[in-house]
Amino acid sequence: MRRMGTPGTPAKQHATPVTDSAVDRAAASMLAGAGAGRLSGSQADVGVSRERSRRRRLTTLFLVLLIPAAYLGGRWATGDGVDILSLQLPAVDPMVAMPALFFIMLILVLLGTTMGAGRSPHVTYRPEQIDVTLDSVKGIDSIKDEVVRSLNLFLAHKAFASEMGGSARRGLLFEGAPGTGKTYLAKAMAREAGVPFLFVSATSFQSMYYGATARKIRSYFKALRKAARQEGGAIGFIEEIDAIAMARGGISMTALPMAAQSMTRSGVMCCGGLEGLPSTYAMGAASVSGATMANRSMTSEGVGGVVNELLVQLQSFDDPTGLQKLRTWFIDKLNLYLPLHRQLSRPVPPSTNVLVIAATNRADNLDPALLRPGRFDRRLTFEPPTKAGRRELIDLFLGRKSHHPDLDDDDSRDGLASVTQGYTPVMIEHLFDEGLVNALRRGDSAMTRGDVERARLVEEVGMGQPVSYTEHEQRLIATHEAGHAVTAWLVAPHRRLEVLTIIKRRDALGMLAHGDAEDVFTRSRSEMIGLIRIAMGGQSAEELFFDDISTGPAGDLLYATNVAAQMVGAAGMTDTLISYSAIQSGAFTDTNIVGRVLADAEGRGRVERILQEQKAFTRGLLNDNRHLVAALRDALIERHELIGREITDVLTAAAEGRELGSIDLRDGSGVFATGSSIVAHRSVPVADLPGPEAS
Repeated sequence: MRRMGTPGTPAKQHATPVTDSAVDRAAASMLAGAGAGRLSGSQADVGVSRERSRRRRLTTLFLVLLIPAAYLGGRWATGDGVDILSLQLPAVDPMVAMPALFFIMLILVLLGTTMGAGRSPHVTYRPEQIDVTLDSVKGIDSIKDEVVRSLNLFLAHKAFASEMGGSARRGLLFEGAPGTGKTYLAKAMAREAGVPFLFVSATSFQSMYYGATARKIRSYFKALRKAARQEGGAIGFIEEIDAIAMARGGISMTALPMAAQSMTRSGVMCCGGLEGLPSTYAMGAASVSGATMANRSMTSEGVGGVVNELLVQLQSFDDPTGLQKLRTWFIDKLNLYLPLHRQLSRPVPPSTNVLVIAATNRADNLDPALLRPGRFDRRLTFEPPTKAGRRELIDLFLGRKSHHPDLDDDDSRDGLASVTQGYTPVMIEHLFDEGLVNALRRGDSAMTRGDVERARLVEEVGMGQPVSYTEHEQRLIATHEAGHAVTAWLVAPHRRLEVLTIIKRRDALGMLAHGDAEDVFTRSRSEMIGLIRIAMGGQSAEELFFDDISTGPAGDLLYATNVAAQMVGAAGMTDTLISYSAIQSGAFTDTNIVGRVLADAEGRGRVERILQEQKAFTRGLLNDNRHLVAALRDALIERHELIGREITDVLTAAAEGRELGSIDLRDGSGVFATGSSIVAHRSVPVADLPGPEAS
């Protein structure tokens, strides 16, 4: 390779021998400056340092073995061999040896217990032991790109410092829900860099002995520095760091509203036990409105000292080794006898290439000092993958698992990607594992699309429980759920009708599961109104067909109240623009946005007005479409559970005046409707639906 000339100077035309380090620095500078591409660990500064350390160890081993080998060789050369068998131990009185041995063992046990209490609990993985690579990380491309840039800086840290004057990142904070790939990506980084990966759970640092937690933290970072010096670099991963790094002044007691909490679990909202308020701003408001501070005296003693130790260790990567400290001590003593102009300079400890990655589900609970630059330089948020990301994950997992050709179809895989909104990578893989279990139950060695869909049904709405209803109760529940489904079909054609059942699942006697056809991140006013109308469909149907109401709509009213309160108090969708999230409350006395709205007389009146108006509208809508409710009710009584297209087929046939018998409800396909399959006839166009007059 030829050395590049400096700016303004033509490069030499003949080959010039250069060191590996110089070549690596040039390549690393271009990669780090452009922020693109992936640098090979074996060719960067890390690889050069690792090779240098390997050669140094071989030299040391050779010198250590050379001395006894030379001694033994000299003995054999002079004819004075070493007879090991002829060596005799001195005679020892057993009456003296046994007590001495007992006390020696007792001292060793006590010392071992004390020293073991401060031993680092980490597990070291060599690069060749890690079976994941960056190429196998799917569904989080934006996070992956940022990680590659950080990894390039880690690999080319010397070039970045010497040629560009920069300081490589020493810490990354991975924040996100469980199962979003935080640990998986950290392992892939260590495999790609070719350096040791020191994994530790933050809870394993905790000890019953006072001060032992801080000792374990020191031991862990000492092992991290040692591995980095030996291998040219090391990556440390601390799982659930919030267990030892909570804020010292207080802990955040953020409480998400129930609706926002359930929305984080799944993108599917269920009626008859409706789950989830589908609004991203509702979760944002909750994170502000529900935040309170608790006194640190309520937490375990010594937390502040543990956090302080962690903060100190995060800046200890360039501390000198024991030998370097000895040299510094010797130079300091020698300088006492030297004149000022003859003073010897103290040795500068070399930089240690360490990257610490911490993972947490709640970064807002961490001590602020932990998040400043120099400790954790970059904070990366892991979220459930988008539809495109889920499609990549589906392709990846199906490539490893036995399946029938129906799951190789692009439309089938796109459909799975659509209906798994809100799923994390772990949840998607678990879904396919459960599909394989269903295949085994059928006596098959490969899963079908139906196996996967049945697994998804169980995961999202629970297992069916056999319950014997009376004839009246069965008809009442079927009418209630049919009212939900007909309302959703008429006022919200953008929603995906998935499951309509009168089989008891979890705490719901009946249920309509419906979700968005595509990934959405905001809600319009008309969509929020539509969700309230869907919730009111069950009670309205009961009134129309039985002239009475049951306790069944309790969950529906809870859901509708949540949506209406968000419209009034957070989204400004009524005649007031005041945000109830701005109300500050004291510790342990805070309420969520719904509680704040309902506690205000005017806010409560606005919520009541919205609910009453939408209830009246929904009742009138179902009264005009009683034939749809009756047809769906009868089909539900006959089949007990309708899935996907089975729901829309019944409604389409009833709207067109066809007989229900012409619809095959017993094909057993069990395939959910996707966004493209919800093409429903609507007797009342959505554009003609009147909005609330006073909301």
